[in-house]
Amino acid sequence: MTQEVVNPKLQNVVENIEKVMIGKRKVAELSVVALLAGGHVLLEDVPGVGKTMMVRALAKSVGASFKRIQFTPDLLPSDVIGVSIYNPKEMEFSFRPGPIMGNIILADEINRTSPKTQSALLEGMEEGSVTIDGNTRRLDKPFFVMATQNPIEYEGTYPLPEAQLDRFLLKMKMGYPEPAEEMEVLHRAQKNPPIDELEAVMTLEELRYLQEEVKEVLVDDTIKKYIVEIAGRTRIHANVYLGASPRGSIALMKACQAYAFLRGRDFVIPDDVQFLAPFVFAHRIIMKSEARYEGITPEEVVERVMARIPVPVQRLVR
Repeated sequence: MTQEVVNPKLQNVVENIEKVMIGKRKVAELSVVALLAGGHVLLEDVPGVGKTMMVRALAKSVGASFKRIQFTPDLLPSDVIGVSIYNPKEMEFSFRPGPIMGNIILADEINRTSPKTQSALLEGMEEGSVTIDGNTRRLDKPFFVMATQNPIEYEGTYPLPEAQLDRFLLKMKMGYPEPAEEMEVLHRAQKNPPIDELEAVMTLEELRYLQEEVKEVLVDDTIKKYIVEIAGRTRIHANVYLGASPRGSIALMKACQAYAFLRGRDFVIPDDVQFLAPFVFAHRIIMKSEARYEGITPEEVVERVMARIPVPVQRLVR
């Protein structure tokens, strides 16, 4: 689906990211979709394709505070959410916030740390708060996590549990640039890195307003039934051990609302569902071992499921 961004403010954000990320418009748009929908993104790709730069460019474009967490095997949950330290002079505990206390968080190589530390992100990603020493602290809005992981190097890594994968709205890959695009990357990197010159084109207040506007995008009952049927059929597919969860259905609906808003519409169409379903459902599907041996991917399952479901016809009168 190759459509232009219609919303002018969001168009500025996407174009701003493109100043740094050459040839990654789809990834930029999907990142903006997740941010608008209040979700999180898992970027899975090999090192050196610009995963970290994508997050930094997004944060700078919307004037958000950016924090980076480098996940390593010895990282502790307190290194992520913060810790209370006793101050002998004041004779009381003072809280030192961790890097999770920001707007846009880069969880770099999230699969290199233990499940205990990975789970430190769960409450923040789902509830927008963290609990420290029995006290619940609200996170600033917007709160957006973009996690990265290397799909090639598995030694010394801890695969993300299904419960955490389900918290990510979208999972996508960056991919290598085309030769002409890579040449342009070299030209721009020859002098000053483009990221250093990037300026905000939107304020956090404007972003919060747009996030509320996205919730008003109409999702007709025919679209909801379409989403439910796609999710349901992934659960009974012959090659699937565990299909998309109801949380996945909610995630797809919210992603479709944000994508429609990005395109300048106040209603969702079936094309939105078809485009986004592989990004939303694939990482929530667990394949049977024999299907994995045959090389069948979750993305292929989602595509095959959608190919067998009649596309709904929407009522134009609302």
